[in-house]
Amino acid sequence: MTIGAHGLVAVATSDLEKLLRALVRGHLACPLTVHGLACVGLQHAADRLDAVKNLPEPAVRAVIVAVVAERRAAARREASLRQTLEAAGDDAP
Repeated sequence: MTIGAHGLVAVATSDLEKLLRALVRGHLACPLTVHGLACVGLQHAADRLDAVKNLPEPAVRAVIVAVVAERRAAARREASLRQTLEAAGDDAP
């Protein structure tokens, strides 16, 4: 398996948001290290952040923002589809 082969799929959205906050507030530096992640309470995610661990800070921030935005958009689409299906079920004879 290559480093970062699974991207950030296994990283919880809440952890990505916490990572982004730590970067924005200057509580975490890049490249990411296990020690730095532990200092902001993200040591449990260290092994799942291979895809971004060696990137410069602007790149890490851009990737995290993009991933979180995509996940939020997918959640909205899923909720909309669910609502549509439920409404269609209410209209069934």
